[in-house]
Amino acid sequence: MTTRAIIASVDAGSPAACAGFQAGDTITFVDGQPVRDILDWQWLTTEDVVDISYVGRDGDEGCVPVERDWAESWGITFEGVLFDGVRTCRNACTFCFMRQLPQGLRSSLYVRDDDFRLSFLQGNFVTLTNLTDEDVRRIITQRISPLRVSLHAVDGAVRTALMGRHAPAGLANLEALLDAGIQVDAQIVLVPGVNDGTVLDETLAWAYERAGIRSVGIVPLGYTAHQDAFCESFDDPREASSVIEQIRPFQERAMAERGIAWAFASDELYLDAYGKAVLDHLPDAAFYGDFPLFEDGIGIVRASVDGFAHAVSTGAALKAADALAKARISAHLVCGFSMKPYLPQLIEASPLAKRLVPLFVRNDFFGGNVDVTGLLAGADMAQAIRNAGEEDALFLLPAVAFNADGVTMDDMTAEDIGALSGRPVQVVPSNPLDCIDHLIKIGEEKRTWRCPSLQ
Repeated sequence: MTTRAIIASVDAGSPAACAGFQAGDTITFVDGQPVRDILDWQWLTTEDVVDISYVGRDGDEGCVPVERDWAESWGITFEGVLFDGVRTCRNACTFCFMRQLPQGLRSSLYVRDDDFRLSFLQGNFVTLTNLTDEDVRRIITQRISPLRVSLHAVDGAVRTALMGRHAPAGLANLEALLDAGIQVDAQIVLVPGVNDGTVLDETLAWAYERAGIRSVGIVPLGYTAHQDAFCESFDDPREASSVIEQIRPFQERAMAERGIAWAFASDELYLDAYGKAVLDHLPDAAFYGDFPLFEDGIGIVRASVDGFAHAVSTGAALKAADALAKARISAHLVCGFSMKPYLPQLIEASPLAKRLVPLFVRNDFFGGNVDVTGLLAGADMAQAIRNAGEEDALFLLPAVAFNADGVTMDDMTAEDIGALSGRPVQVVPSNPLDCIDHLIKIGEEKRTWRCPSLQ
């Protein structure tokens, strides 16, 4: 595969600038070694003098020695972190969310990455089924650790049924990496009647015996309406609470022997199990340690609850309520149905009661059991806002529903949502503390947030 380590920018006065490098140049080798990604670049440039081969933006080629002071930055920023392309998935996972997307979305959403480098750099979960022997050696040599690995099951037949014929390779590669000291945070997507019950016990027991597996997250199957293989998960309270109780012995053993819970049920399981009583059953922050699986939906509710409580105790919530009241702003916070069991309780018990109103949006775009805020589509948000009937309210859109380019899953911007709904909207941080600070600014700025369609 062609390697294209294209330089996006060069810091003025840096070693790279002094050597003549410019934006648009491509680095091909460092000390004769190919540069496949940002990890190679970091690994190969630890010395203070290196020979850098390049292809200039005008087509000229060459190799120049570049020298820096100790610990000085080379001054180069690249276009992206993978220079030879994203490695894609070769599995046939029955529960793969990417295969359940509706048609007509932007092409990037259908890319099923399974790249160990993105696991290390961005926290993506990978299966390790597509690793070559060279990949395994590289991970060990460059100490690319920790990795996030989709484990799912260790029983051979169950793994193959879940993931396809390459499943055994993933487990063998995981064993080799663990034996070499690579650390792993693992994930189990729990599919009813397939890898739950005794299979889950076996998987957790296997993982606990391997000290390199730092944590395991158990996440229930998520499915959309754009498939016909699944119609249920662990949405029933009894089934969800049963999974939580099944995990508990592993947690208690880990707490006694390692001082951490180690095995974590996802927030979704607690919400499905306990509903409006979830705050009485949710583990405290200490249980989650340093929240190793936060991006996997584990510990987000606890962090949100504690963050909201902190905003109340410090007076930030009261300040936000006063600012909104003085500006005569009624704010509606758009969120997914997953927040319905606990968010209204938090707001009603705070100074923001009646000044900040949750607007729960059903996810018709995906359907199925998808109800998290981060997967809300712009069209669903716009429809819910339009139907709210609050012409004078300000509608707050959660930042988590937008990607780095500021668009939703269905390619809508906040401006699009405001125009389609005919209501004033503004994107706010998803973190409670940051969101409440943002509300203070909104109140102080008064009516600078008018709907784009009305300007």
